[in-house]
Amino acid sequence: MNQQQDVTVPSPAEPLWAPAEVSYEDEELARRLVAGEERCLAEAYRRWSTLVHTLAWRSLGDLREAEDVTQQVFLAVWRGRGGFRPERGTLSSWIVGITRRRIADALSARTRRTDLVAAAGASLAIADPSGECPEAAVDRVLVQHELTRLPVAQQRVLRLAFYADLTQTQIAEHTGWPLGTVKSHARRGLHQLRRCLEEQATA
Repeated sequence: MNQQQDVTVPSPAEPLWAPAEVSYEDEELARRLVAGEERCLAEAYRRWSTLVHTLAWRSLGDLREAEDVTQQVFLAVWRGRGGFRPERGTLSSWIVGITRRRIADALSARTRRTDLVAAAGASLAIADPSGECPEAAVDRVLVQHELTRLPVAQQRVLRLAFYADLTQTQIAEHTGWPLGTVKSHARRGLHQLRRCLEEQATA
């Protein structure tokens, strides 16, 4: 039996706006939302945020990313409300469509982070320096230095990815940490590492 079916889907984080319940039917709610009534955005969030969050959480497997996607979806609903066409479907189906696009964006971003791991791993790899250009050696030392400045947990995850060539699932098994924790450490560590390296490059 798949144990994931027994996991309770976390609730979405509090929105950037205060929910206010109204009694409009979906069609009327959509019309008023398109017209720019902010309380209708709050009502749309109240009605469909759990659905959005569940879709994101099941696709991404990461609570923080699911919360980010949920917020992005309803900001996109508000900013893009003029593009809603009732003849093409219901408001809820339109919101689900936005959700799927935001999930795809999040997965693409995750792929880019994975590529960054591979690139950084190549820089961190211990290799024979003979014949190596000075710039490559300097880059490797710089990456190693910035890596040591990360929190210990983030260092551990990235070093296992870089040096041991472990996947995130393997790192979770090796450390005994939940897979979501490993993903979170990897994401935050890479973000910090990339930011530091970009600052160094600018300098």
